[in-house]
Amino acid sequence: MIWIGHGIPMDRREFLITIASGAVMVLSETRGEASDEIKLPIPPQKRGKARISLIKTRYRASGIKRALDLLQINPVQGKDVLLKPNFNSADPFPASTHNDTLSELFLNLKNMGAKSITVGERSGIPDIGDVMAEKGIYSLCKKHGVDLVNFDDLTEAEWIHLFPKNSQWLNGFDVAKPVIDSKCIVTTCCLKTHGSGGVFSMSLKLSVGITRKWNMIELHMSFMNIRKMIAEINLAYEPALILLDGLDAFVDKGPSHGPIKQADVILAGTDRIAIDAVGVAILKELGSNKDIMSKKIFAQDQIAWASKLGLGISRPEDIEIVTDDQAGKNYAEKIMRILFQG
Repeated sequence: MIWIGHGIPMDRREFLITIASGAVMVLSETRGEASDEIKLPIPPQKRGKARISLIKTRYRASGIKRALDLLQINPVQGKDVLLKPNFNSADPFPASTHNDTLSELFLNLKNMGAKSITVGERSGIPDIGDVMAEKGIYSLCKKHGVDLVNFDDLTEAEWIHLFPKNSQWLNGFDVAKPVIDSKCIVTTCCLKTHGSGGVFSMSLKLSVGITRKWNMIELHMSFMNIRKMIAEINLAYEPALILLDGLDAFVDKGPSHGPIKQADVILAGTDRIAIDAVGVAILKELGSNKDIMSKKIFAQDQIAWASKLGLGISRPEDIEIVTDDQAGKNYAEKIMRILFQG
């Protein structure tokens, strides 16, 4: 074991703006006043360094197992796991979670002793049922004995309205009740830029999929605050485990289409900020767009605001990368240099 330490395309945006006339005011009138607020989960306290496992590989199956094993934790044993993938659309990886990634996670989580696994998700503009059908998710889950919940099919009572104090959201946002109720959430994200306001889409941005679809109207109209609003959604839960599949990456545009480069990396950890910081460093190493290349990593709005909210680490010194071979060690050293350079 080796330790190394110390967006939405314009046509969719235009669609949202077109249907949004008066929508934000309607939401303000219908989503309730302060009396409807509930106490948000307490943000996780700092626990020293955030351990991130990094596997440099082109082989997804072995890479995922190695990354999970290197963390030397088992937060899923005996638990009912809610697994949140990235099904923003049915476009192929890295636009959406690769089906092989899901299959390998199913197998690994079961081997780790998970009591049950349920995949929960909603998509962006497309209907999530159509997305899952096109991707073959229904048959995949049936094959592995995994349950599936379509957040878009939830009843009114199955949405919880959250309104963080001093929020960038005009009147808060809705979160799927299965997320609020879950005692063990595992997330799996991709490595990509986000060309419509988010700048990048990894573990923090993945949480947008736990909100109600109509919340996206306000989100994508809030051009100045969108990245802070993304970070605030993460107050709703704390992941037990995060896996980032970075075999390929969008280095520009995104989240559904863009130029692709091979990154050949799998990351795992429990700290969303650390995962995203390492992911942005990888995009910098690959060569990405000006929004990635010209701004320091911990100055990126998603990361900076999430750190201010207490959702994880706040500086590169708090990241510890663990890997298991020389290729991983060499790459981890390069990524740590980029993290410190910003």
